[in-house]
Amino acid sequence: MNTIYFDNAATSWPKPAPVCAALRDYLGDAGGNPGRSGHRMSVAAARIIENAREGLAELLNVSDPSRIVFTQNATHALNLALYGLLQTGDHVVTTSIEHNSVMRPLRHLESRGVEVTVVASASDGTLDVPSLQRAIRPGRTRLLVTTHASNVVGTLSPVAELAVMARERSIFYLVDAAQTAGAVPIDVQKMGVDMLAFTGHKALLGPTGTGGLYIREGIELAPLMRGGTGSDSAREIQPPFMPDAHESGTLNLAGIAGLGAGVRFLSELGVQTVRTHERKLVAQFLTGASEISGIKLFGPRDADLQCGVVSFNVAGAVPSEVGLLLDQSFSIMARTGLHCSPSAHRTLGTFPEGTVRFSFGWFNTPAEVEMALQALQEIAAWSAKAAAVSGRDG
Repeated sequence: MNTIYFDNAATSWPKPAPVCAALRDYLGDAGGNPGRSGHRMSVAAARIIENAREGLAELLNVSDPSRIVFTQNATHALNLALYGLLQTGDHVVTTSIEHNSVMRPLRHLESRGVEVTVVASASDGTLDVPSLQRAIRPGRTRLLVTTHASNVVGTLSPVAELAVMARERSIFYLVDAAQTAGAVPIDVQKMGVDMLAFTGHKALLGPTGTGGLYIREGIELAPLMRGGTGSDSAREIQPPFMPDAHESGTLNLAGIAGLGAGVRFLSELGVQTVRTHERKLVAQFLTGASEISGIKLFGPRDADLQCGVVSFNVAGAVPSEVGLLLDQSFSIMARTGLHCSPSAHRTLGTFPEGTVRFSFGWFNTPAEVEMALQALQEIAAWSAKAAAVSGRDG
């Protein structure tokens, strides 16, 4: 039985062949440490980093590639933005569908005197823009932070509209694009966002341990960490210029080589092509699942309003049980539970059990979606039968 991988929101799989080749090439040929030496292997490593940075800048329409800082992942990027910007007495507005990569730093910053307002989203993950507007306090609010797409139900946020709202009120806007970078077209200039955090190992098709933060020109963040950068080495203070100010220590060179290859793959393919493909898979799944008795869908249930992420439950079965059946009986890989987003599940009404999540990617096919629907048909029928027997025996 072939494996069907529907867990791309956790990490994409499989990786394109050029990504695997780039990892091998770096480890086998380049191998040097950029900026630390003048020999050709060090220069080759530096070229890998800058090529990846320039590729990301082109993909996201960032005019100055140096405004993209490489990080370990989106969580690292979000922490860099939040701790680098917010200070005691500041007020920040966010929403109830955020990932713990936003919520946990904000809860910690509350203990340092930062005030946090969490605006409730609708039960399908939709943001209520007027409520966000009312939560902003003139002269006090420093930051608005929202996800671009929910990692639980895939609901897309009106980022461009929120950016205008933030700009009109002279506050910064940080976007968590962990689920959208590489899967949904992003133009930071058209969107008007101030900062955008992304990960490399999901829709950008790169390896784990990679990500980044776009920081608009004119925004200065306090470094999250300080140390060797390979630049301005005669001084014992952190370089103030980008991207060195936020790239202390040796970067994940092998990972960035793979990320650069993933970005090139997407650039040639076209992110809109990926978006169209995933939209079709979501629409196919939503149509089929809505016809299965016992399946409850969550989120907007509209492929145009969400990325390639869908969540559902099976009546009479806990999510973990469904996930185990999908894996062991049908070789379908899914994620179950709270998806590192308890606030979102409280919003959906699925806390504490959570949901079953399918997340589609470029390498998934309509045939796989059809097989998954058939599997859910069997699981739902089994669950209904088990519930009937249990009720009769009781």
